[in-house]
Amino acid sequence: MSVEQLAARIVPSVHGRREAPADPDHQRALVEELKQAYTPAGLVEFYGRFAMGDGFFDAMMRKLIVKALARSSGSGLQVGSGVGFKHADTFEIGSGVFIGAQAYIQGRFDGTCQIGDNVWIGPQAYFDARNLVLEDHVGWGPGAKVLGSSHTAIPVDVPIIRTDLEIKPVRVGAWADIGTNATILPGVTIGKGAIVGAGAVVTSDVEPFSVVAGVPAKFIRWRQEPLPDLPS
Repeated sequence: MSVEQLAARIVPSVHGRREAPADPDHQRALVEELKQAYTPAGLVEFYGRFAMGDGFFDAMMRKLIVKALARSSGSGLQVGSGVGFKHADTFEIGSGVFIGAQAYIQGRFDGTCQIGDNVWIGPQAYFDARNLVLEDHVGWGPGAKVLGSSHTAIPVDVPIIRTDLEIKPVRVGAWADIGTNATILPGVTIGKGAIVGAGAVVTSDVEPFSVVAGVPAKFIRWRQEPLPDLPS
């Protein structure tokens, strides 16, 4: 192997520059047929038939069943093998969204889960999506997690898992990038265009266009100084 092959290199992004293709008419029609033919519970059971396959047909059926379940969904959705979900009827999914293999999105019957356009979710990601917003063009690294709730641990004379849950909203601003195996804790807002380093544990809000890393995550630098005059 040559020195040139071992050196770091820059190549064009794929998903980030991909225009979401329009779903074919027959797929849109099948989504409507699925809604009419199955209850939500029936759709979840039906999804299990295709959950693990890697072929074209399995991938297409995962996509169509999720679209039939979701509150709303744009075109060009991709759902990897082994993706799991709960309360998908609360999901609002934009166009051009990619959900990687073995990711899990846990909604709540009275919750909110909004995933914007052109969001890329890496394999084995986990979302406590009871009050979650991912804005447009968010990159979500493999294994990264959102924790949207925690037990109050009150009173102290009962097991913690029996105490009430406090759900706090989590929002990830447009263009932000969340590193591999990072964890976002309840109530945190990640600002537009921010970068969260791999393995970081984010316990407080992150400023737009900043870089944070560590456990707990701390400010490292601005992505560019002075900050450019970018559209809101």
